Amino acid sequence: MAKALDNIRVLDLSRVLAGPWATQLLGDLGAEVIKVERIEGGDDTRSWGPPFQESAVSDEREASYFLSANRNKKSICVDVSTVAGQTVIRELAAASDVVIENFKTGALARYGLDADSLLKINPQLVYCSITGFGQTGPYAALPGYDLLIQAMGGLMSVTGVPDGQPGAGPMKVGVALVDILTGLYAANAIQAALLSRQRTGKGQAIDVSLLDCLIAAMANQSQAYLATGVSPGRLGNAHPSICPYDVFKTADGYLVLAVGNDRQFRALCGEIGLGDYPDDNRFATNSARVEHREQLTRAINEALSTRTTSEWMSALANSKVPAGPVNTLADVFADPHVRARGTQVELTHQNLGTIPAVRCPIRLGATPVNSGSAPPSLGQDTAAVLHDVLGYCPEHILELEAGGAVSGAARNRSPRS
Repeated sequence: MAKALDNIRVLDLSRVLAGPWATQLLGDLGAEVIKVERIEGGDDTRSWGPPFQESAVSDEREASYFLSANRNKKSICVDVSTVAGQTVIRELAAASDVVIENFKTGALARYGLDADSLLKINPQLVYCSITGFGQTGPYAALPGYDLLIQAMGGLMSVTGVPDGQPGAGPMKVGVALVDILTGLYAANAIQAALLSRQRTGKGQAIDVSLLDCLIAAMANQSQAYLATGVSPGRLGNAHPSICPYDVFKTADGYLVLAVGNDRQFRALCGEIGLGDYPDDNRFATNSARVEHREQLTRAINEALSTRTTSEWMSALANSKVPAGPVNTLADVFADPHVRARGTQVELTHQNLGTIPAVRCPIRLGATPVNSGSAPPSLGQDTAAVLHDVLGYCPEHILELEAGGAVSGAARNRSPRS
């Protein structure tokens, strides 16, 4: 069945997470993604363990981190510091629709692999650069990592326990959210540029930075500062503009309440024994509830402490109050709804055998996403890509490998070689 991005070829020079997350999404949508890796060790995240996915049939293993961001790709190993390796990349770029890279600003120019150079070779190319701070500005040359950007972009200033409480201090989000968001922005930008190319016949360069993406994704928090000139602070799990919207203690654990309007608040109070609260001027409106957050939070915690989380979930089941438990990932993957949606899938890996994975969350009715090929082993497609895409003969491919420009060809020969 046709895929949304059929006939789009992506040359992926990125590594770690932001770039690979973008290209994984493009691969899910049907693009052919050729991932270029270093000869020694490949993508950094191949060694970012534990944990590792262990093979059930051999002594092979792969870092779970790498497996999370590299499905639906082909892996080739090329040394871009060699003249022959640079030639391979240029020829692949000439045969591709998209190039994506996350080298330091200006790093690829010395090899003639920057946007200006490759757009001269292929004027229809969409060239996306992902960096920590962008192609311009005083920080352009600095390296950027997710934790650093969470701090510099303000996310950590609104995440964590408020001052004056036990454990107070800024806190990072528990996943590399800046990288993920940047990958999603990059994938959107690439698809927009491809649509523009349909009208103009011309490609373009795209500049995406982690810092820019985080500031944009701060959304209401960024806008609140711009509106008031006051930097929002840390509220723990509470919401700056909605109440009750927090984690509350039950008799045996925790319960999240995400009450977004007065009707839901009245329903909640009726279920937990606070029936007079909706008519109290301190709590009758959301603005009033935010103003009297501490009193309301204390009252709800006292009410919920009388029963277990599961008992409260049963009591609230038919009330239309947005409520839920704080699940572990074991709970998540055992959840009947998650299972019914087919969120966990099984993929066949070249070296590891059958491995578990998370499916792409997008559900397209007419052009469904790829069911999924497992993340590739290092260099498993070198010979096939050089043969099928560039038309290199087997002898030339092996010469390149003998000269150190590519790797993987000898152990993963193309079936047609």
